[in-house]
Amino acid sequence: MKLSVDFIFRIIGAILGALLGAYIGQEVSLFFDGTSESYAVLFALIGFLAGLILTPYITIRPLRYVTHQLITMPPEKLVAIIIGLFIGLMAAALLALPLSLLGSPFRQVLPLLAAVVFCYLSVIIMVSRQNELKAFLNGLRISQSGNESGESSSAPPPEQFILLDTSVIIDGRIADISKTGFIRDTLLVPNFILSELQHIADSPDPLRRGRGRLGLDVLTNLQNEAPIPTKITDMDVSEVREADSKLVALAKHLRCPILTNDYNLNRVAELQGVTVLNINDLANAVKVNMLPGESLNIKIIQEGREPGQGIGFLQDGTMVVVEDGSPLMNKTLNVTVTKVLQTSAGRMIFART
Repeated sequence: MKLSVDFIFRIIGAILGALLGAYIGQEVSLFFDGTSESYAVLFALIGFLAGLILTPYITIRPLRYVTHQLITMPPEKLVAIIIGLFIGLMAAALLALPLSLLGSPFRQVLPLLAAVVFCYLSVIIMVSRQNELKAFLNGLRISQSGNESGESSSAPPPEQFILLDTSVIIDGRIADISKTGFIRDTLLVPNFILSELQHIADSPDPLRRGRGRLGLDVLTNLQNEAPIPTKITDMDVSEVREADSKLVALAKHLRCPILTNDYNLNRVAELQGVTVLNINDLANAVKVNMLPGESLNIKIIQEGREPGQGIGFLQDGTMVVVEDGSPLMNKTLNVTVTKVLQTSAGRMIFART
């Protein structure tokens, strides 16, 4: 369909270019000692070729670009542009009468120039203050809803979202967490995250390909079996290219948190004021608390860094370092907790036999 529309516009542009070229050729022939027909044919051919080649670049392609920008543009930015244009045109209209009283050529040029300048300045100012404008409009909407009847006050709250990062989808634990009921908001997966996941699934590296396919299976599981809705959205942020930056910008736009396991994304999002939900932090938070003096059974499976230390793990993955445990390799011991240490990598328990 795209090619047919381009072809139709090229034909129309070529015909109009030929007619315009023929007219220009007749006018040019008046200044030279030649027949008007020869000049008309020459310029008509030039106009035909120019229209055939240039028409899509001055008609349909700019229109498609503008349409794409308007579709992907955040709503508050679009409203800010419309309000800026309205204010600029109103200011230019107020100045049109006094400017029209000036002498020629100022009265013909200055009103148009004022309209362009005022519209440009108004749009720039309104776009730069779009967040304040959005807050002001939201305040008006809340105040109006507060003055309405009790029927409107009982309306359901707006849908809340949680953005999913590629790392948390590949991790897979979100599918089990979603079934527990701790997460109630709608899980939102942008198309650029889905594209990144598909790119990983198509990787020539078998390990990356397997992780990518696991992520796609997790998304399918979330959509079909999870009690909370999972949606794929076309919303994008055209100002940035990197997926993580797009995700942070989209989270700021939607005012929603990001669910991720990526440490770098976690830090960048927090620096920009975006709430981050980290599954690793959740896993550390729900691990069993052990107090000094308590006893537990642990199997020594490897030696520790220090001489004589033995290492074992609880069912939740917590590392237990047992003093003088290395000689008892592959044996299950009853040990006493001496110290619990919380690190960035998780919780670590020190014990002795």
